[in-house]
Amino acid sequence: MRHTTILAIKKGNTVAMGGDGQVTAGQTIIKKRARKVRKIRDGKVLVGFAGSAADGIALLDRFEGKLNEYGGNLARAAVELAKEWRLDRALRRLDALLVVADINNLLLISGTGDVIEPDDGIIAIGSGGNYALAAARALLKHTDLSCEEILREALSIAADICVYTNHEFIIETLP
Repeated sequence: MRHTTILAIKKGNTVAMGGDGQVTAGQTIIKKRARKVRKIRDGKVLVGFAGSAADGIALLDRFEGKLNEYGGNLARAAVELAKEWRLDRALRRLDALLVVADINNLLLISGTGDVIEPDDGIIAIGSGGNYALAAARALLKHTDLSCEEILREALSIAADICVYTNHEFIIETLP
C-alpha cells in the first residue's frame, strides 16, 4: 500500500489512532489534509484505512454496518467483514486495508481474510507504516510518553522518511 501512513497504538486504557493527510496521484500531491481516521459508533470505535480512498470508505461503511449488526462487538464484526470481503466477488477487488479499535481491541482487517491483533499493541499500515511501526516500538519501550505523544512522534518520523506521508496528522483517541 502506498500513499499514506496509518498508526494505531493501545497503551493501558488508552487507544490512539492517527494518519497523515496526503493524497497523491502518481507522483503529484493533490491534497494535504484528507481524513483517513475516523470515530464511529458514537465515538467508541476508531477506524483508519490505507489504500484507495473510495475503497477504504466503502469498507469503513461496511464495517460500521457489521458493527451495528453484531451489537458493537468489534472482534465479531471484524471477522464477519473479513469473511465477506474474501468471499464476495465485488468486494475482493477493493484495494485497501482497515485498522479498527475500541478500548479493548486493536485489529487489522484485510481482503485476504486476515484479522490480526498485534502482540505489542501497535499496528501500522500504508507506505510509511513500517517506519512508524519501528519508531512507535522504540518510543513505547524506551520512553514514558503518553499514547498520543508516541503516536504523534512516530508519525512525524515516518513523514520525515516516506515521500507519500506528510506532517498533516489527524489523530483520534479513546476514551
